[in-house]
Amino acid sequence: MELRALRYFLAVAREENITRAAALLHMTQPTLSRQLMQLEEELGVKLFRRSQHRIILTDAGVLLRRRAQEIVGLAERAARELHPAEEVSGEISIGSGDLKSISLLADMLAEFHQAYPLVRYVIYSGNSDGIKERIEQGLLDIGLLLEPVEISKYEILRLPVRESWGLLVPEGSAFADRKCVTPKDLVGQRLILPTRELMQQEMLRWFGPYAEQIQVVASGNLPYNQAQLARKGLGLYLAIELDCAYEGLRMLPLSPPLESSTVLAWKKTESFSAATAAFLGFAQKYIKRISDHPL
Repeated sequence: MELRALRYFLAVAREENITRAAALLHMTQPTLSRQLMQLEEELGVKLFRRSQHRIILTDAGVLLRRRAQEIVGLAERAARELHPAEEVSGEISIGSGDLKSISLLADMLAEFHQAYPLVRYVIYSGNSDGIKERIEQGLLDIGLLLEPVEISKYEILRLPVRESWGLLVPEGSAFADRKCVTPKDLVGQRLILPTRELMQQEMLRWFGPYAEQIQVVASGNLPYNQAQLARKGLGLYLAIELDCAYEGLRMLPLSPPLESSTVLAWKKTESFSAATAAFLGFAQKYIKRISDHPL
């Protein structure tokens, strides 16, 4: 078995679709299909069952996936160890929403860059759903995401940072002088929420018995845009507290507090470039270091 054939196999097993896998591998579908058939002939087993909509691993395919991940992972680790750190180069693509946690990620990247000065970074801004979609498409290596995250699909590294939610209100509103806001206070008020369904569910749990009495007038995925709606009086905006100010708006804390944890997430069974693999290893050690020795 060649490493190349195992990488082809892992791509198809991950995507469950030959057309998508071929596109990610920059090869034609017939060529990839032929490679898979040759691998099956070499091993003397069927690796896939083809259904109408996707490709499913056989029992032999499941076993090979596990062994292939180990073989490819060891080969890539050996290649990294044979090259000094200063030779690691390439590009790491990272997706992130508007989060306070980006400050911690920036610290990590700055320190990592001192050890690997030839690595470049591409930062994509968007909401969690858009970032996960781009990870699935192979357009992003890593995502900085709010939990909850589907751990069946992603490896995660939880960050020691909590994101706090608050209420953005116009400075001239009746709420502007309050010290905090409770779920009961928002009954009957026009509200603006994030579009992400999982976060809306978290917010509904925060509202508790008042959840059925709230009035949502708008939702969106870009905080700046939703803040402008709030500034013009369309509604009160439930948003993450950031280290920034919006003209004409005041952020009020919630009572009881509503917080979300954040994670670095990457696709399971993914084969990464040397640069991305080096950063993930660095990030795990970095988080352990600052967690063991907090400031």
